[in-house]
Amino acid sequence: MPMFAHRRRCAPSRGVWGSLAPLNHCSVSFAAQFRQAVVAGSVIFLAASGCSRPSVLAGKVVCLDPGHGGTAASDTYRVGPTGEREEWTNLRVALALRQLLEARGAKVLMTRIDDRDVPLVDRARLAMECQADVFISLHHNATADTGVNFPVVYFHGSASENQASVLLGRHLICALAHKLHRPHSPVSLVSDHTIFPVTGTAVLRHSYGIPAVIVEASFFTNPSEEQRLRDPEYNQREAQAYLEGLEHFFSDVRLPVLVKGTKVEVDTFRVLQEAERMSPVARLWRQDFLAAQRLAVQAATDSLRLAYELFTRSARSFPDSYLARECHLQRARLLRVWHRVQEAEMAERRAREHYVDVACGRS
Repeated sequence: MPMFAHRRRCAPSRGVWGSLAPLNHCSVSFAAQFRQAVVAGSVIFLAASGCSRPSVLAGKVVCLDPGHGGTAASDTYRVGPTGEREEWTNLRVALALRQLLEARGAKVLMTRIDDRDVPLVDRARLAMECQADVFISLHHNATADTGVNFPVVYFHGSASENQASVLLGRHLICALAHKLHRPHSPVSLVSDHTIFPVTGTAVLRHSYGIPAVIVEASFFTNPSEEQRLRDPEYNQREAQAYLEGLEHFFSDVRLPVLVKGTKVEVDTFRVLQEAERMSPVARLWRQDFLAAQRLAVQAATDSLRLAYELFTRSARSFPDSYLARECHLQRARLLRVWHRVQEAEMAERRAREHYVDVACGRS
C-alpha cells in the first residue's frame, strides 16, 4: 500500500513548529501574510504564496535542506582544493531556489538559513510534520579522484518500492545534467544503501513516505567546478535546474512510496565510508574497473578471479559512481561462471534495485 497516499495536508498547529495562521491565496491581506517565520531552535519554517502567474508549483509544500552546516571545526574533507566548503555552497543554492519557488506560489520549508548544524532527525521531522509534498537535501560531492564531476541523486531503500522518489530523482538529475554539465555527461541515480549499506541515510530514512532525495549536484573536489561553485550566478543556474526538475516532477504522473520490505530485500555490501573515500585506493576506482574489464574476457581462472576482485574494489571505492552498477553486474556474471547462483542473484538484484538506469536526452 502506498505510504503517502493517505497523508493529510499540513495544517496550522501548536507544538514544536509553533503556531501558524493559514495563508489566504490572492487575498487583499496577501502582502501581510507573504512571509511567516516560526523559529523552533535551529529549524526555520518559511511559508509563501503568490498568484502572479499560474504554476504547477502553486500551493506545493517543498522542504529544502541545505546539507551539513557548522561543520568547519569537525571535518576536513568537505572542503574544495582552495578552501570552499560544501555547506556554504549548499546554503547559497538553497536560498536562491527558495526565492524561485516562492515566486511561483510554493510554500517553502528551510531546515536552516545560516551556517549552523541541525540534527538530521530534525531536518526530516520538519518535512514530515509539516506534510511537505517533497523533501530535497541539497549537497555537493567529494571524492579522491579530482577529475570527477557529474551529478548523483540518492533515494532511500529500493527502486521498486520508493517509486515516487525515483521519479523525483530522474527529473532533478536530468535538469542538473542539462544546466551544469557537458552533453552526454554521466549521471548516477542510486539508493542511499549504496553508501550506507545497513541503514541508508538518516534524513531519507526518517522522511520515508514522501518523495525525498539527496542531491549531489556536482563535485567540489574538482578544481574547476569548485571555482564555478563560488560564483553566485552559477549558484543561481543550479537553483534554476532544481526549479525545472520540480516543475517536471509535479507535472508527471503520481507514483507511490511503498512500505519498505514489501517487495524486495537486498543484502548489505560493505563500501568505503566518507573520509575513507578520499584515500589513495579509492582514487583507483576507474582504473580498477578498466583493468577488470580486460581481465574478465580472458579464459584463465586467475585472471577471472582478479577481475572479480577489481570489480568489487571499484564498487567499494566509489559505490555511487556511474560504473558501480556495471561492476555488480559483472560480479554476478562471474559468480554464475563459478556456479555461485544465490550470490549472483543477489548481485543482480542489487544492481536492479539500488541503481537506476537514466537517459537524459538533450532537447
